[in-house]
Amino acid sequence: MSTQNGRAQWATNMGFILAAAGSAVGLGNIWKFPGKAYEGGGAAFILIYLAIVAIIGTTVMLAEFVIGRHTQKDTIGAYSQLRSSWKGWGFLGVVTAFIILSYYFQVGGWVVYYIYSYIFKSAEVMANPLFYFYNLLGYDAANSATFFPLAGAIICPLIFIGLTVFIVVRGVEKGIERFNKIGMPALFGILIILMIRAVTLPGASEGVKYMLTPDFSKVTGETFLIALGQAFFSLSLGMSIMITYGSYLKRDENLAKNTVLVCGFDTLIAFMAAFMIVPAVFATLGSEGVGKGGGFAFVALAGVFQNMPAGVFFGILFYLLLFFAAMTSAISLLEGAVAAVSEQRNWDRKKVTIGMALAMFIVGVFYTISQASVNLKGVWFDFTDGVSFPALADFMENVTDRLLIPICALTACLLAGWVWGAKNGVEEVRQGGKFPFSLGNAWSVSVKFIAPVAIIIIIIFGLFLGKAIS
Repeated sequence: MSTQNGRAQWATNMGFILAAAGSAVGLGNIWKFPGKAYEGGGAAFILIYLAIVAIIGTTVMLAEFVIGRHTQKDTIGAYSQLRSSWKGWGFLGVVTAFIILSYYFQVGGWVVYYIYSYIFKSAEVMANPLFYFYNLLGYDAANSATFFPLAGAIICPLIFIGLTVFIVVRGVEKGIERFNKIGMPALFGILIILMIRAVTLPGASEGVKYMLTPDFSKVTGETFLIALGQAFFSLSLGMSIMITYGSYLKRDENLAKNTVLVCGFDTLIAFMAAFMIVPAVFATLGSEGVGKGGGFAFVALAGVFQNMPAGVFFGILFYLLLFFAAMTSAISLLEGAVAAVSEQRNWDRKKVTIGMALAMFIVGVFYTISQASVNLKGVWFDFTDGVSFPALADFMENVTDRLLIPICALTACLLAGWVWGAKNGVEEVRQGGKFPFSLGNAWSVSVKFIAPVAIIIIIIFGLFLGKAIS
C-alpha cells in the first residue's frame, strides 16, 4: 500500500481522478440535473451551469484539494492545523457527510431493490409504478394502509451498506481506488449505451433539439441559484470529501489539472444523463413527463421503459447506472467521515467504519419511514413561510442542501483564501515552480471574493427566502 508518513495515499493519479470524479458523479447527476436543465431552458441552463462550474465550482474544489494535500490530514485535522480555532468548522463537514449518507444509504438500498425488481418483477413494477414505489416506502395505496417497510428501510439498505463498508474497510488503494477503477468505466459505458438508445427512439429528436436550443425565456434569477446549488451538490463540495481525498495525494501531482479533470468529468456525466433522459421522456411520455428527484427516477421512468422496445433490459441497465453512481458517492462520504473520526481519536479504522455505518443506518431508517408509513416531522423556518413542519425526510435534505453544504463550502473558501492565505494555496499548487498555474491570481480573487459571495447568496435564498435551489 502506498503511504507517506504512515498515511495511506493513492497508488496512481488516475485512481485519484476516478475516485474524486466518482464521488462527484452521484444520483444528483442522473435524476436531478436533467429535470433542472429541462426546466431552465435546455441549452440556456447548460450554458449557465458550465459558467458556474468553471468559475465557482473549480474554485471551491481546488480550495478543498489544497487544504487537504498541504496538511495531509482529515478534514478536522486540516482545519485545526491551519487555524486551531476553526476545528469546529471541520467537524461540521463531517456532520454534513454523516447526515447525507444516512439517507443516501437508504436511497442506495432502493436502487438495489429496483435492480432486483426489474430482473424478477418487471411486469409488477410497470403495472402501477406509483403503487409499487409507495409499497417500497410502507404505504399500500390500493387499501390506503401503512406498514413497516422492511425491504425499503432495512433489508435493501443493509445490502448497499454492507458493500460500501466492505470497500472502505479495505482502505484507500485496495478498496476505494480499486473499486472506482472498475465502477467508473462501468458507469460511463452503461450511460453511453442508454444515451444512444434514448436519442435513437422515434420522437426523441424533439428532446434532443430542446436540449440543444437555448430558451432564455425560461431563465430567471432563480435559474442561476438552482444551477449554483446543483453545482455544489453535484461536485461533492462542502462534505469533507475533497479535503480527505486531497490529503491522500502525493506532492508530485498537479492539483490544478486534476481539479479541471474532475469537474469536467462530472459535468460531462451530467450532460450525458440529460441527453439520455430528456429525449427518452419526450419519445415515450411527452415533454410534460420530464421531472426530477427520487419519485421521477423510481416512478415516472417506469413509464419510459414500459414504452421502450426491450424496456426491461434498459431498465435494468438504468438502475445499474444509478447503483454505480450511488456507490461511488457513498464510498467517498463514508471515507471522509471515517478518516476524521479514526485519525482524530486514533481508533481502529475497521471498527469506526462499521460503527459509523450502523449509526447512519439507524438514522436513515427514520428517513425512509417518514416518507409514507410513519408521520415523523422536522422543523424548518424561513422568512417566506415562517415556521413549518416538513416530513423528516424533507427536513434532512433541506438542512444539508440549503444550509450545511453551503456553509461548509464557504468555510473552505474563507480558510484557503483569507485565514491560511490564497498565496499559500497558489504555492501549494505550483510546488516551487514544478507546476505552472497561470490562473493563480484569478483563483485567488475567486476564492476570496467571487465564490464566497455566490455561496452567501445560496444561503440567503435557500434558508431565509425558502427558495428550493438544491
